[in-house]
Amino acid sequence: MCGIAGIIYRNGNGGRRIGRDMTSMLQSMKHRGPDSTGFALYRAPGQELIIRVKLADSTEPREVDFDEKVRWRRSEAESRLRAAGAKVLSTDSINDYTFTATIEYHGDLKHLAEYVESVPHTEVLSLGHSLEIVKDLGDASTVSSAYELDEYIGSHGIGHCRMATESDVDIANAHPYWAYPFSDVAVVHNGQLTNYHQWRRRLEAKGHRFASMCDSEIIAVYLADRMAGGESLEEAMRQSLEDLDGVFTYICVSEDALGVAKDELAAKPLVLYEGDDMVALASEEMAIRAVIDREIETYDPYESTVMVWKL
Repeated sequence: MCGIAGIIYRNGNGGRRIGRDMTSMLQSMKHRGPDSTGFALYRAPGQELIIRVKLADSTEPREVDFDEKVRWRRSEAESRLRAAGAKVLSTDSINDYTFTATIEYHGDLKHLAEYVESVPHTEVLSLGHSLEIVKDLGDASTVSSAYELDEYIGSHGIGHCRMATESDVDIANAHPYWAYPFSDVAVVHNGQLTNYHQWRRRLEAKGHRFASMCDSEIIAVYLADRMAGGESLEEAMRQSLEDLDGVFTYICVSEDALGVAKDELAAKPLVLYEGDDMVALASEEMAIRAVIDREIETYDPYESTVMVWKL
């Protein structure tokens, strides 16, 4: 089931209320997936990196010493950022088990992320110059309120509302997925890859690691790996239709672009609106109409379609 959505604004210089609009779109599709909700949101890129770190799962028992454990994990995570060579410019507590840090760092992102994740129960959710991934249990309004996304200002983003079918209801299995350890690439998708294990083995053989058993993460790392080899986002997405088997529709975002791809059967729904000021797409038209209060025309892209929009 699940629901996916995306927006990219064509004006506003990155100053649009992307958090509010993505929340409205995903909340309108709550019936497609009430178990967890996730957002990949993009600000105007700067020279600094933003790292978002989860210190516990929302399902972890709140024992008497829970707060003390989380404080220790955060202290250790910040220490390891510095030990890895990062200059920590600022930190921000998002909730009692998530924080972000703005850093200056010019080394290998894989080394940095793995060093932070060597702290027990700690996971790097995203790392990039403009990307921040937010995901947790509950519907879009619940997650948005907990992370104060209504005031999040940015240029483009994607989101996912999940109905758990084959894995646990927890943050680790919530979407979107960052293309670890590539900067500023994330994916949401609806469907299933039938050659998931083949591509996981291939990518692991190249040195990539995965935080989950979700095929969405495979797509993200596959695309970022090809882009690191010199391909554009559109070229990588077109090749994915040759290499990835299954029934799927996915949305990918990078620092300055948003793209969508549908497999050759086009069995998974996606509705698209293209206007002068924005492009919006979602599993259902009602999600697009949740953020556009005027008469619009939408359409459903054909099979084997790849479309990319740039800022």
